[in-house]
Amino acid sequence: MVNILFENAKLFDGEKFVDNSNFGVNTASGKIISSNNDFDNKINLHGKYVLPGLINAHTHIVADHTGKINQLGSPDNTVVKSTYLALKNLNDLLKDGVTYIRDVGSIFDIDIELAKLEKAGELIIPGIIASGSPLTMTGGHFSEGSYEVDGEDEVKKYARKLLKKGADNIKLMASGGVSFSGETPHDIQLDENELKAAVIEAHHKGRTACAHAQGTEAIKNAIRAGVDSVEHAVFLDDEAINMFIENDTYIVPTLVAPWAINQNSEILPDFMVEKSISIEKAHFESIGKAAKAGVKLAMGTDSGTAMNNFNENSSFELELMVRAGATPLQAVQSATKNAAELLKIDDMVGSIEENKLADFIVIEENPLEDITTLQKEKEVYKKGKLI
Repeated sequence: MVNILFENAKLFDGEKFVDNSNFGVNTASGKIISSNNDFDNKINLHGKYVLPGLINAHTHIVADHTGKINQLGSPDNTVVKSTYLALKNLNDLLKDGVTYIRDVGSIFDIDIELAKLEKAGELIIPGIIASGSPLTMTGGHFSEGSYEVDGEDEVKKYARKLLKKGADNIKLMASGGVSFSGETPHDIQLDENELKAAVIEAHHKGRTACAHAQGTEAIKNAIRAGVDSVEHAVFLDDEAINMFIENDTYIVPTLVAPWAINQNSEILPDFMVEKSISIEKAHFESIGKAAKAGVKLAMGTDSGTAMNNFNENSSFELELMVRAGATPLQAVQSATKNAAELLKIDDMVGSIEENKLADFIVIEENPLEDITTLQKEKEVYKKGKLI
């Protein structure tokens, strides 16, 4: 057992950085301990900023964003290729300061099984809130990688199957999207009653449910159904924004997903590029309005979609949120305390407090003054160990 005292840090307390802060780490348990303990080593962090490890609430770790090994939703994917990619992508996320994730579209239950191995201490990777395979209507969004369900009874059955396997979250497809042909972001897919059937099952088990919803009506269906978060939320009107606030529902914006497509338009399919370009402005405007209205935001990237990488885009997503209209504080909170509360892991992560996991990052500049500093060189600690 080694106890390490980190001293003289500028420590993020959820609202601001507090000068001359000390905290202890027990490397055996991987947890934060009181600074009043006896310590074997001391590390002076004078002048440096410390904040909790980032939490990415929307990933697809089994996917290859370059399309060289596999593509999201391809029927040709295999367990071996997908597991290899998942481990590679998880390690890339660590490099960007991400110490916990929610995966919202896996195959072969890879995220569920890797989550178990990480909890058992067999792997040094970000912690995982696993969803397994999403639920979509027959022929719906991401149908090749999802359980196709129609009607409330089928939704209940497959939600229960996922929960039996150990899923922490149920991912639902409420609308069409950008990445697949034959649909648009405005298409309503699983309806309000179908969504609600899955939400009820998840909440009965103390788990969460989230919905991919880009069009306005699908977003409202998802909120009325009781989901914990709406993913993307591209087209928001005033009524939808008020519904988020009234129902305490989070938005996971994933602004970087269309940005990545639009930056690589010359090498991607025309149907994908056309849809992505058509939504980018509305997406930024919607998230900006939601942020200014006080809707709770949780950071997510949708990494694994086309050209949307794992090693840089979590910190870059925070910059895009600020460009859209969020404050730097809202952006930092979205990747720390907010994401932890959404994922129901705030008893373990999201802040640097005694008995929580020693997941934190050390940087040279204040991200509340310049959010882009999170994209620069950083020291990443996972369970008290420098990665």
